[in-house]
Amino acid sequence: MPARSSGSSVRGASHTSVRIVGLALFAQFGLFGMIMSSWMSRIPSIREALDVTALQLGSMLIAGGIGSLLGAFIVGGFVARFGSRVILLAGIVGNTLGFGLLAASVLLPSQPLFLLGMALNGACGAFINVPININAAAYERQIGRTVLPQFHAAFSIGAAAGAFSASLFSAAGTSAGAQVIVMTGAITLLRVLTLRASCQPTAQKARTATPQRTRGAFRSALAAWAEPRTIMLGIVLLAGSLSEGTAGTWLSLAVVDGYAQPEAIGAAVYATFLGAMTVFRITGVRLIDRFGRVWVLRISGAVVLVGVLLFIFGGTLPLAWSGVVLWGMGAALGVPIAIAAASDDPEHAGQRVAVVTSFSTIASLAAPPLLGLLVDQVGVLTSLLVVAAAAVISLSFSSAVRRSELSVVTTQTAPVRIAE
Repeated sequence: MPARSSGSSVRGASHTSVRIVGLALFAQFGLFGMIMSSWMSRIPSIREALDVTALQLGSMLIAGGIGSLLGAFIVGGFVARFGSRVILLAGIVGNTLGFGLLAASVLLPSQPLFLLGMALNGACGAFINVPININAAAYERQIGRTVLPQFHAAFSIGAAAGAFSASLFSAAGTSAGAQVIVMTGAITLLRVLTLRASCQPTAQKARTATPQRTRGAFRSALAAWAEPRTIMLGIVLLAGSLSEGTAGTWLSLAVVDGYAQPEAIGAAVYATFLGAMTVFRITGVRLIDRFGRVWVLRISGAVVLVGVLLFIFGGTLPLAWSGVVLWGMGAALGVPIAIAAASDDPEHAGQRVAVVTSFSTIASLAAPPLLGLLVDQVGVLTSLLVVAAAAVISLSFSSAVRRSELSVVTTQTAPVRIAE
């Protein structure tokens, strides 16, 4: 069970200021999901503008994953050296430039500009993802209750809003390039407006950093790769990302091919998965506070396992659909739990979050081609047994998310003020 401070963990901060910080972080997560999904929803138009095949476009999209992996390797050191606010601002600026390149690549059109924009966005995505997660984890410690999954729910809500906005732009006949420009401009403005408040939870740490502590930041970031607990947390996050990402890539197709349903039903089933995951990220936090991370992660892995097996072997659409609900519920909390556990020690949170999130990038790079090969060999339903295996892996490493001694002592004896 998470430690509670004796008294307010946010002494010196007004209720309003604490709420503003929470809303700013919620906005940052939501905007991150929105900007990513809004342009991805226009992939058919982008493919047509670039005049490439689906296979060629898929290969070009890998540039984003490579950039993200490279960003994940270096962002921990940069956060430790310069602080989360500076790195988040750098990520926002780079993201804006990256989406500008993507818009130009569609409007011109230019395949090299598209590749450059993808790589830059991938790297800058890590420079946004890590700072907002370590600030959300710090905010969670400071208020004394679990909220990180709710911020991840904000990402899902933002992604749904981004997809809906893309459909409106498409229906209005707006080009994908013009849409990217409009959405990027609006989202960048909102990101900048919420920047200061969203980084307030780690502002005190940045102010008290000394040259001696920051000089070895990059060495410390590399050292995190040699920590057994951090690697185990990365494996837990990889399993969670695989469960969530596989649903996004293959679930609709599995309904169409495996259950002989029209595409609209496949889309509805995937929407059910997203809905179950989002709702449980909002409501499931009470379970973490009540029973602790390890217990909840184990139950989550078991629920994913049951849900996936029910979807694969259910035989009828109603049973398969109910399995998807369980799958979505079970997939909801694994990723935020792993990130929260990596942030237990505030001193090394940036480095460790960078390491564990890189496992998610590895999953996004390796899973699509490997699962595609399995689909060709054994069929789409049977290939989803990979998700069942990921659930077993998550169960095997669940003890790694147990709250560390340092985080308990820090929360009980030295609460950090959110606002001064």
